[in-house]
Amino acid sequence: MEMLSRQAASEAVHDLGWRYQLRSLRATIPAASVAEAVALAQTVVDAAGEAADEHLWLDVRRDQLLLAVQSTQDEPWVTEEDVALARRITAAVGGRTRPGVRQVLEIAIDALDINAVRPFWRALLAYADEPDGSLSDPDRQSPPVWFQQMDAPRPQRNRIHFDVTLPHDDAANRMAAAIAAGGRLVYDAEAPAFWVLADPEGNEACVTTWQARD
Repeated sequence: MEMLSRQAASEAVHDLGWRYQLRSLRATIPAASVAEAVALAQTVVDAAGEAADEHLWLDVRRDQLLLAVQSTQDEPWVTEEDVALARRITAAVGGRTRPGVRQVLEIAIDALDINAVRPFWRALLAYADEPDGSLSDPDRQSPPVWFQQMDAPRPQRNRIHFDVTLPHDDAANRMAAAIAAGGRLVYDAEAPAFWVLADPEGNEACVTTWQARD
């Protein structure tokens, strides 16, 4: 099935309480207890039907159920099938889905020779290769790692940084909070795809959204 653009994926589920983040649709469902979260998980799985194993990821917590929907193809992405699944889930839980997934964290490593450094990180973290050249935790508990090509050595700047992928409608508030806490804006020429912020000692992090990437 044809992959959707980021714009199309975001618009298709925004009013349902889902957000497009990092090649997937994400939402939360509030719960009063682990038992309720487990019951909600069963409702979600039932609504997903045969699509559950290939398209649905669940994380049961004491106070919420975290959801992610994504097509597991050679290049994981969002399709119309995933949007339809998000709609079925939302209906099955009575519209309780909320955009409560605060962020999706990636670790970016700048490298001159990506092929040389990738095996080290794959072995150290016991991660798996992804089709786009990044590495992922098979248990989906830790952030993925991706590699950014460098053109020249850069000894005066950190070469590992966090990419904080936010719901597009929360990026401004999060950056304002980070700047108020002592950070500064370093680069915004490619916003709203990403902004580069730095802490008081110059360590950098990127705030990223899906916008301006299609």
